[in-house]
Amino acid sequence: MKSKKKGCLSVALRGLMVIAGLCLLLIILILIINSRQPTQSTKIDRLSPADKARLAEVIHLRQALGDQVMPGWSQADIPVIAYNEQYLFLVGCTDPESGWRKVPQNTQLGQDWEVVPGDDFYGQIYYRQPLPAPGVTTENFTVRVGEHWVASLMSLEWMKISLASELRSDIPQPFSSIVPYPIVVRLFVPGSESYVTGVLHEAMHAYQGQRAPARLAAAEQSSRKTSAAYPWEEAALTEAWQKELDLLHQAMRATTQEESLQLAREFLHQREMRREAAKLSDALIDYERCREWEEGIAKYAERMIYLLAHQTPAYQPLPEMDQDPEFQQYQGAQKKWDQEVDQIRRMANDPGDGRFYYSGFAQAVLLDRLAPGWKDRLFDSGVWLEDLLREAAAVP
Repeated sequence: MKSKKKGCLSVALRGLMVIAGLCLLLIILILIINSRQPTQSTKIDRLSPADKARLAEVIHLRQALGDQVMPGWSQADIPVIAYNEQYLFLVGCTDPESGWRKVPQNTQLGQDWEVVPGDDFYGQIYYRQPLPAPGVTTENFTVRVGEHWVASLMSLEWMKISLASELRSDIPQPFSSIVPYPIVVRLFVPGSESYVTGVLHEAMHAYQGQRAPARLAAAEQSSRKTSAAYPWEEAALTEAWQKELDLLHQAMRATTQEESLQLAREFLHQREMRREAAKLSDALIDYERCREWEEGIAKYAERMIYLLAHQTPAYQPLPEMDQDPEFQQYQGAQKKWDQEVDQIRRMANDPGDGRFYYSGFAQAVLLDRLAPGWKDRLFDSGVWLEDLLREAAAVP
């Protein structure tokens, strides 16, 4: 009997040793992989070939399918800025005025743009300027360069490097050394399609600025002045928001026009009850509407053009994208769409204003079904998404 117990212990010990050995090998492998990750952009003083291809695809995709997302968007003059750790790069603009102006503050930053020496953007000149100071960029939004409304987003490579660096600084040692950063970063920055459509998210903000500059400025100012006063952590409000978002999710998943219409009516009723119960001020209600108009529409544009790129047989990405190993020909568009629709239900507990991105996105999709001409009034003063949905659902 003792011999049998001793044999079992020996087997268990060997098993533990094997597991420990495998864990050690995995840690060593992660350390090796992490040590090989870049800490700076491949090209710092100019756009890399991959950067150029992605930005060209941004322009190509918007010009080909943009009007199906928002009338007039395809032909709008919207240059693009991509930036890395040291430089801002401007494409699609000729003889730009100096620097840039922040929106809505109108603060002038930067210096003169210079032609990138010894390089071009598919036969056209493009421009650069160094960051005025570390971390001082055009940010991920829209800025003004002279009279141009410009979409701005960091380069995909720098996005990954920055995120990995941020994660390293946030995770305490010794754990930060054994986190597989390429895998974790991939969860947040999936690939080139997400990057291309992310730039187009900012390009929609630029278009909002072109079409309704005062409304975009008011939406940004509302966020800055009012978000701190919003009762984010009030339990009753969160519970009411959950019901509201659940109704939007069900309406987006509805298979018939009648079902979508009925759920839209229930959503509008729930929204009115939530605001009354929470005794939200006019300023807080306007804050909700502004963020839905601003960020909900940008999210709608980002998601819709991704889906259209996949569903439109005649659309062909630029041949240069074939050289990008992170580009999958928009094949993941439907899966991403479904994930985003399901995410709506999980936004009631979001600590920031992310819920408005999704509630605005959902209302825009419902309007596509219930009131196809709704976009003609989107930029009219005082007209919000919920107003258009109320008219479509015949709710007084």
